[in-house]
Order: sequence, then structure tokens, then C-alpha cells
Amino acid sequence: MSVPAEIFKAYDIRGLYGEQIDGDTAELIGRAFARVLSGLSGRKSSDLGVGLGRDMRLQAPEMAERYKAGLMSEGVHVVDAGMVGTEMLYWLVGSRELDGGLMCTASHNPKAYTGAKLVKKGAIALSGDAGIQDIRREIEAGMGKAPGGGTSETIQIFNPFRAAAMKFIDPAKIKPLKVVADGGNGMAGPMVGPLLEHLGIELVPAYWTPDGNFPDHEPNPLLPENREFIMGEVVAQEADLGIAWDGDADRCFFIDDTGAFVDGDFLTALLAESLLRKSPGATILYDVRASRAVADLVGRLGGTALPNRVGHAFFKTRMREEDAIFGGEVSGHYYFRDFYCADSGTIPALLMLELLSESGAKLSELVGRFHETYFISGEINSEVTDAAARMAEIEERYGSADPPARIDHLDGVSVDFDDWHFNVRPSNTEPLLRLCLESLVSREDMERRRDEVLALIRAS
Repeated sequence: MSVPAEIFKAYDIRGLYGEQIDGDTAELIGRAFARVLSGLSGRKSSDLGVGLGRDMRLQAPEMAERYKAGLMSEGVHVVDAGMVGTEMLYWLVGSRELDGGLMCTASHNPKAYTGAKLVKKGAIALSGDAGIQDIRREIEAGMGKAPGGGTSETIQIFNPFRAAAMKFIDPAKIKPLKVVADGGNGMAGPMVGPLLEHLGIELVPAYWTPDGNFPDHEPNPLLPENREFIMGEVVAQEADLGIAWDGDADRCFFIDDTGAFVDGDFLTALLAESLLRKSPGATILYDVRASRAVADLVGRLGGTALPNRVGHAFFKTRMREEDAIFGGEVSGHYYFRDFYCADSGTIPALLMLELLSESGAKLSELVGRFHETYFISGEINSEVTDAAARMAEIEERYGSADPPARIDHLDGVSVDFDDWHFNVRPSNTEPLLRLCLESLVSREDMERRRDEVLALIRAS
């Protein structure tokens, strides 16, 4: 059986159900995943334990069963957690020291998509560079007859997971804040909802019931049209803040008390501040696209801030290498050392409630100090025919400036001057260059610099 190569992405496996990926594909992926894990661990498939979870998508029950069948046909013992948020599957793999985990989800994608997120021991993600393409190659080489012999068990992890998440804060410090919560008809309602209710806040939930039809809006709060509701509702309810989650609830996004969206750069800085108060001098990772607000704040608080490549596999691995307590990406992925270095959509929500309660400040005030100093463009995509050549031209232009820029190649090309900087990196899946730029002078200076770099990127 042939499987479309395009479903094997940089960070997951994902495609249109029925067209690119179906139950037969899922079973092959399950089998190949077992073999890849066997190779990584040096152990026979029959000695492996693998966690399995699924989200609320309409195809998820069928697909999860077929993933399970594939794993079991290779002799694996499957620990099935049922319908959970993605971070719960990560927690299961880490807390039970399983050899890997498969989450049946298409994350924030529209209704028609399905797929899987895959991790190995320690809840470390497989990626296109390490693991996902190996699964594709196993399938393409022909799987042959399965040995069989696998087993499974069904478990309930909601309560122990919530107990683990609650350890990140002191619940007694939480004040009765008014919070609008948009679950996007995803997994946030059942996963995070009971914790928020337990804290005694005034919760105003919306789209809180899991529904794979997504009747209200797509479960992707990064798209402006999907956060219009919560931004308006925070203002209408005179709430202290709003929190929105993506479909599988491993990312959360914040709306301040004025109804403004909080950029992931600045949220990373605030979460770093919260955690450094608990662990002075700790190391924090931030992605190469981020505002200097992160490194500046971490430095002022006595911590160590290190830039990192974009992508959860790179964050989870380096956090272990550096013993970093926290890592943040501008895309809304936030990683925690004491959560098996996995990303969570629950812990940031709890930490932000604690930070607001302790500081007595409004979220708009905490973020406002950044807006006064750091002027960011956000990520801007441009279609190009030769990304490598265009990046080389940009490096030559700014590397030979007077004074010359500091150039770094950690992820794409990062160009740094004292009062402005930018990163240009290619898309993993499309003919795009992605630009993030910041000025420390003014918004007008940022816009001028942004247009200058975009002109180079888009030159015909």
C-alpha cells in the first residue's frame, strides 16, 4: 500500500481524512512507529509500552483504534488513555516512563484533517529530521507480516494529571478573577475546566464542549478571525482576561483586560518572570523569532536566557541538555522542565492567574511595559522561489553594512544590530520565507525596517 509522502510533516503526521490518510494508513503508521521505537530503544517491539490518546475529532475513535491495532500487531503493549488533551498523553508517557506515545489529533487544523503527534521515551517529540521520515521509509519498504502478540489496557488519567498540573502554583494565592475561556469545542473544557472551577475564579466559558464539527469557529486562535469572539467578550464581560485554546489544547493564548491579544513573545517573558521568582537564577529558552523583551527581562531577574531553534523537538531536547526550567515559542508552545519538558496549555493558564493575583496588576499593564520599548512586526510570510539564495543575499547586505550586523545561523538567518534585529527562516513545508523583525526605537522605525527587509525578500 502506498502512503502519500506529504502527510509526513516536520513535527507530526497530518492529512485530509479519506483522501490522504485513513484507517488503513493509521494501522501502517502504528506498525512502523513500533519498529522505529524499537530501533531507538534497542529493544524488541514486544518489550515496548506505548501510550495512546485521541482528541474529539469525528474520525478520532476509528483512527485511534487502527493506530492501536498497528502497534499491537507488532507486539507492543498499548496504554490507552482514551479522549484526552495532547499534553495529557505527554504526561502519561513521562510519568509512566513509557517507550513512546501516539496522540491521534490534527491539533488546530480544520475539521477535515486527522493525524498523529508522536513522542519517544521521555515524551521527546519525533520530528521530520528524527523519526517521522523513518516511519515513512518503513512503510515504503514494505511491512511484511506482523508478528502479533500485543496487549492493551485502558486507563483514566484526568485526576492524576490535574494533580500534577496544580503543583505548579499555590492555589490559595488565586484571587476571584473574572476569566472568559474559549475552548474552541476542543479538549480544553474537560481537561482544564475542572481546575479553573476549583480555583474559585469567576469563569465565563464558551465553546467548552468538545465537538469535532467545530460549529462555532476553527480551533486555531492564532488566526485573527478565530479570536474575535473572545476579544469582544472580554470587553463585554468586563473580565480580567481571556484564555483561548487550540483543538488539542496543548497551546493557550491570552487576551488582556482591554480585549487585546497578547503576543507570544511577551507571554514568554511574563511566564519566565513567574518561574524565575520560584527558581532564581534558572535557565530559560526562547525561540529565535522572539522579542528581546525575553532576554532582557530574564537577564534583569538574574536568569540565563538562551535562543533556540523553532520546533518542539528542538526545545524538548535542549531543555534537557541545559537543564532549562522553561522554554517559550512565539507560536504559543510553552515547555516546562518539571512537566517532562513537554508543552502544556494548562500550566501557562494557571501561572498567569497566579501572576495576576500576586501582582495585583492588570494584564494590560504587565504587557504595556513591553509595548513601550519593544516594537515587533509579528511573523510575515513571503512566497519565494529560492529561499537559500534570498537568505544569502540578506546576509551579504547586512553583514557588510557599516557597522556590520551580528549574523547567526541557529535557525535560518538572524541579523542583529544594537537597536533592531530580525530573523528570516524558511518554511519546512512551503516555498515561503518567514520574517520576524523588531525595533527598539519606535513603531515607525520598525515599520520602515520591516518594509526594507521585505523588499529584499520579495525582489523579483
